[in-house]
Amino acid sequence: MTDVPARSSPRLAIYAVGGNALSDPALKGDEARNAAEEIMGNVLEDVVDLLEAGIRVVLTHGNGPQVGELLLMEESLFDRRRVDSSNFTPQPLGLDNWVAATQGTLGHEIATNLDNILRARGRHEQVVTLLTRVEVDANDSAFSQPTKPIGPIIDDLDAVPSNWKIGVTSVDAGPRRVVASPKPISIIDSDAIETLISAGAVVLCAGGGGIPVISHKGGIEGVEAVIDKDRVSALLAVSLNADFLFISTAIDSVKLDFGGDNERSIAAMSISEASQYLEDGQFPEGSMGPKIEAMLFAKQNVSEISVSLCQPGDVIETMRGAAGTTITE
Repeated sequence: MTDVPARSSPRLAIYAVGGNALSDPALKGDEARNAAEEIMGNVLEDVVDLLEAGIRVVLTHGNGPQVGELLLMEESLFDRRRVDSSNFTPQPLGLDNWVAATQGTLGHEIATNLDNILRARGRHEQVVTLLTRVEVDANDSAFSQPTKPIGPIIDDLDAVPSNWKIGVTSVDAGPRRVVASPKPISIIDSDAIETLISAGAVVLCAGGGGIPVISHKGGIEGVEAVIDKDRVSALLAVSLNADFLFISTAIDSVKLDFGGDNERSIAAMSISEASQYLEDGQFPEGSMGPKIEAMLFAKQNVSEISVSLCQPGDVIETMRGAAGTTITE
C-alpha cells in the first residue's frame, strides 16, 4: 500500500511562500541564515502536514530578494568588464533569465529539504521542480509604473545608478529597487503541472511568479519583469480548481492600520469587506495589496475554494480557523 494520495483525490492545495520569508532583505549574515532555516523548516512542516491530511500540494515561492541579488551580480560583472575593455559591448541576460535561475536554485533547495523530510517520515511522494513560463500582456501599465521590490535594502541612495527605480513598502525596513510586475494572463506550462499532480508528485512551480513572457506572431519571448507570486498562485488555483489557497508570509494575519497605533488583526473578512479595505488604501501596492487582490481573484472565481493568509507553520491551525486570515463569501 502507498501513502501517495490517489489520482482521483478531490483535494488540492496551492501553498505560496514569499521570497522575503525565505530571505529577509533586512537581515544579514548569520541572522539571515538562521531566520531562513527556521522559516524553511516551518514551510516544509506545513507541506508534510497537508500531505498527511490526504491533500495534494503544489508549492510556489517568491524570489524578490534573490532575483535582485543575481541582477546586482550581473550588473557588477558588466561594470568591471567595461573598465577592463573599451571594446566590451554589454549584453545582459535580463530579468526573465534571472527569474528562471532562481526557480532552479530555490527549487533545488526546497525540493532537497522536502525530499529528506518525506523519506524520514516514511512517505513516498516524489518532489518535482518545474521551470514555469507565465504569459503577461506587453501593454500592461506595470511596465511604466514599477512597484515590485527586489534585492536588498539600499543603505546608500547616493550610490544608486540613475536608471534604477526606488520604492519603499510598508513591510520593508528601507528603500529597495523596484521593477515592473505585470499581471499574469496564463500559465503556459499548466498542462505539465496538472500531469505531475495526477501522478502523485509534490510540484514546485511558478517560482518567483513564473518566467515572464509575451506572445507575438513569432512565438513567445521573455521580458524584463518579475510577476507577483501571489497573483500567479491564485491564477494557478483557479486553473487547477484547487480546494485550498494558502498565502504564506512573514506576518501571522492580515492587519488593518498596519504599523499604526490602532493596528489590529483580522481573522476573517468577506469579499465585499476585503474589496472595501483595498479601495480605502489599507493594503498598499508592493506589499499586502497584491496578496489581497490574489485572494479575492481566487475566491471570486472559485466560490468553493478556501482562501487564507498565514505565517509558515500555521497552515493546519488556519484550516481550523484558529490562525491566519480567511476570505469568506
